[in-house]
Amino acid sequence: MSTVIKDTKADKVFKILNYSFLFFAFIIVLYPLIYIISASVSNPSEVSSGKMWLFPKGVTWEGYKLILQNDLIWKGYLNTIFYTVLGTMVNLLFTIPAAYALSRKDLAGRNLFMGLFVFTMFFSGGLIPSYLLIKNLGMIDTIWAMIIPGACSVWNLIVTRVFFQVSIPKELEEAAAIDGCTNMKLFVRIILPLSTPIIAVMALFYGVGHWNSYFDALIYLSNKDLYPLQLVLREILVVQSMTAEMAGNGMSSSVAEAAHHKAELAAIIKYGVMIVSTLPIIIVYPFLQRFFVKGVMIGSVKG
Repeated sequence: MSTVIKDTKADKVFKILNYSFLFFAFIIVLYPLIYIISASVSNPSEVSSGKMWLFPKGVTWEGYKLILQNDLIWKGYLNTIFYTVLGTMVNLLFTIPAAYALSRKDLAGRNLFMGLFVFTMFFSGGLIPSYLLIKNLGMIDTIWAMIIPGACSVWNLIVTRVFFQVSIPKELEEAAAIDGCTNMKLFVRIILPLSTPIIAVMALFYGVGHWNSYFDALIYLSNKDLYPLQLVLREILVVQSMTAEMAGNGMSSSVAEAAHHKAELAAIIKYGVMIVSTLPIIIVYPFLQRFFVKGVMIGSVKG
């Protein structure tokens, strides 16, 4: 006969406080998303005046119409997709084999190589030397400036290496070697099929990083045809800020009104682009959430 353990008063208080905290955190996270969605379809004057603070007011689709008509935004969207797909493929191509090689105890000098990798996590040449390097390699204003500098993340390399050390039985490798399997065949036919979880985790981490990346583009790109969507959004923010500043600097009433209207349009375009740029991640995340959890569990073990 099973006995039911009743919660003590302390347990009940803890649960109440815990659920209250989670609800409060949920509201903090949810409010900016609701605000951005509402602002993207609200009258810009209602947003700028602060009258719209939660739900849409003066619903208008003008912002989204302007987004659909803006070739630069769609070109930036396609560039971001291209950088994300190609960049993630390059990341996996470098990270997975390197991590597996460094996980093998029979690799001569693996501790030295690992030390050199870890050294770069704490010390780097800095921004100016990095820029000069990319310039001397002829990658300024090319797609490779968005791909090559971040081809391998040392942290992701360490996490992947730990996965191979913990999750792949050494006996499996020894059995394959006894059967005459070469190292390449072992990696391609045995290790990779067993490494689907870590490959999915790394693809997700790298993909989200590329999707949100803008700093490399800001430094290495001046050709607007190569801008990712995040840099296009920055341009919109700059235009909004400049026009709003110009509207308050002693212009005639008609010119100031036109500048103010332009700033308001830039604002609703800004919110619309935020929604458009984050929508793919919001849609994909629920299906890939378990891989985030898997990544945290993998990274929690060091070896």
